[in-house]
Amino acid sequence: MTHVSVTVGDAYRDRVDGVVEGLRASGLEVEQVLGTLGIVTGSAPAGALDALRGVEGVASVDEQVSFRIAPPDSPVQ
Repeated sequence: MTHVSVTVGDAYRDRVDGVVEGLRASGLEVEQVLGTLGIVTGSAPAGALDALRGVEGVASVDEQVSFRIAPPDSPVQ
């Protein structure tokens, strides 16, 4: 599963529930909906990203990036 952030287009922010429904139907496991910001986070199979981008009202689908730092006692800092 790929963690993604979906941006809802400005024209669809007042209809974010409908966009979320379409995202779920396209394979997104919704984790959080930030309606006033127009952001939906969740997880989807890597092969479903194009389907998510095709949902009406979706402006963008971006894979979430995570970073980790070495522990304090690690030789690499």
